[in-house]
Amino acid sequence: MSSYLPWYLSYSLAAAAVAVLSGGALLYHYQCEIIYPANFPEGSRTHVAKPSQYDMPYEDLTLVTPDKVKIKAYLIKQPDDSIARHRPTILYLHANAGNMGHRLSIADVFYRQFGCNVFMLSYRGYGLSSGSPSEKGLRIDAHTALDYIKKHHVLSETKLIAYGQSIGGAVSIDIVARNEDKFAGLMIENTFLSLPKVIPHVLPMISKLSFLCHQIWNSEQMIQEIKRLPVLFLSGLRDELVPPGHMKELHRLLDTTGEVVWKEFAAGTHNDTCLKPGYFESIKSFLEGVMEKK
Repeated sequence: MSSYLPWYLSYSLAAAAVAVLSGGALLYHYQCEIIYPANFPEGSRTHVAKPSQYDMPYEDLTLVTPDKVKIKAYLIKQPDDSIARHRPTILYLHANAGNMGHRLSIADVFYRQFGCNVFMLSYRGYGLSSGSPSEKGLRIDAHTALDYIKKHHVLSETKLIAYGQSIGGAVSIDIVARNEDKFAGLMIENTFLSLPKVIPHVLPMISKLSFLCHQIWNSEQMIQEIKRLPVLFLSGLRDELVPPGHMKELHRLLDTTGEVVWKEFAAGTHNDTCLKPGYFESIKSFLEGVMEKK
């Protein structure tokens, strides 16, 4: 018996196959543009707010990475060096949209209310930094910032805490795991296990093609390399992009001798968890614990 499919079913199957293949091609070839939307919101590549708009003193820095990319950074240091040396330094690693200027209101809390020094950067391809973003590139950028901090005449004497939101949390986990002896703590907000494990949730239509994702950010593996540092988890339970279960699994996988603090925010979504009651109080308490530790 010869096989036969009605024309409309053949058409539907062919259309579905084309859609899947097209989705796979888009995922493979354009995933950096999808994962790192540096042009959003509009104007993010041409305008970067300055700390002076918040009355914070700062240095506007241009760092050159080992692969010759120029990245822009702000150093917001307590004015008196003798005070700055005894205050924590926050390495602020931002989420995947916008630039460092969009996070100045949070940096202001770190600086003014908590008395921290703050080092923040726009990754390559973000803000006024040159280059194009990628996992390898962001890793280099974070290490370049760390090298600058550890060579600085004041910051090198301070306790350094990495703070990352969303993909910035993945960058934070990665750099801390690779340089644990240079850090005193880690704070992460709404971070994922890995990018391939996020795809089924964000793009369910192409979930079977997540193996094509070459931007990995394997946080579930890297967090297990952290053995002694205190870690603060800040989890929005209504996160619509990264399933909250990812943060819970990262918390479970972490095996450190340092204090582990879990804070969840029932109404927190992916982008507004930092606005929820108790968020900054949790950070303040964690930082005080880090500073008390000898």
